[in-house]
This record gives sequence, structure tokens and C-alpha cells, in this order.
Amino acid sequence: MQNTAILPLFYLPPVGYFSLLKEVGQDFLIEKNEHLAKQTYRNRASIYSPNGKLDLTVPIIKGAKNHTKMKDVRISYDFKWQRLHWLSLETCYRSSAYFEFYEDEMSRFYTEKFDFLFDYNLELLSWLTKKLKLPLELNVTSSYEDDIPEALDFRGMMNPKKAGEAANNKPYYQVFEDRHQFLPNLSIVDLLFNQGPQAKLYL
Repeated sequence: MQNTAILPLFYLPPVGYFSLLKEVGQDFLIEKNEHLAKQTYRNRASIYSPNGKLDLTVPIIKGAKNHTKMKDVRISYDFKWQRLHWLSLETCYRSSAYFEFYEDEMSRFYTEKFDFLFDYNLELLSWLTKKLKLPLELNVTSSYEDDIPEALDFRGMMNPKKAGEAANNKPYYQVFEDRHQFLPNLSIVDLLFNQGPQAKLYL
């Protein structure tokens, strides 16, 4: 465990998350036993809309206990957020070069219902790593460890309030950049839909 990096699990993670995944290679575990941190990418993703950055949030069931472990956080279906997210992705990326290339496979994540946020995010991450051709095994922690060396503990990485905080800020073509210039460290789908198979080279 000493040399194993610990990463959080995000919803449609930012580009910088995948740059880090590529950097650490196989030597990482995904944190399953932390308490859900609010206002993080664990249930939020940022995409590029015609009006600039747009946040998509997966609603969660508010439990009686504030300190719910990530693996126990349930997704709420009180309103049709899946339809809203998919419509947003279509609106923002329909004119991108590669949206049609991925949409059939990806759309299942917006029709199937998952009970737990962790399971949903993990399935999405698994699909994304395959599309990016990153041959990674996604293994998870068995318990929460406090004494992880700082250089290997990425659980506090990337805050939506610090959007530019990324491992990789090189510009690539974005659909609406002529209106709002380049926006760094958006969700990986922004890179994937705009760059397609070239996305791996960017990382």
C-alpha cells in the first residue's frame, strides 16, 4: 500500500483527473470508504455550453446522517435529472466532431437507473477509460486509511471552485471557444467529443 496512490471517484471527471490516471499508471486505488464531500466533482461535472461553463449535478438522497460513506450514497430520482443531463450533453456537443461516435453507448447511462452514486461513477469511469484506450484496472479501497503519504493522497484534489486547477491546461479545439475562449479542465467528455481518438494523445 505504501506506494499506491489513492484517488477519489468523480462523475464524468475533469480532464486533469485522467492526466493523473495516466501518470500514476496501474499503481492506484479508488477511495470507496470516505465520507461524501459536498460541492465536489463526486456528483458534479462541468461542460461547455453556448453560454459558457455549465455544471451538471447528480442529485443524491439526503440521509439522516450527514456523514454518509461514499459507497452508501444513493442517487435521487425525484426529478428527471438523467433526461436533463442527456439533453444538456446533446445541446452542447451535437455539433462536435465525435459526439455521434460515442452517443449510442453513452446514452445508456442516462436511461438505466443506478441505486448508488459510487457504482454509477465507477461504471462511467470504466467506460471512459476504455474509450480513451487507457488499459487501467479500477480497484477500490477496502477501508479508509488516514496515514497515506501526502504525495500519494489525491482525495482532496480538484475543486469545482478552482476550475483551472489542472495537470494539463494546453488548449484544444472546443465547440464554443469562439464565444468564451478556451475553458480548461472541463469534464473529460468535452475532450472526448471534440478530439475523439486523439484525446489520449492530449493526456
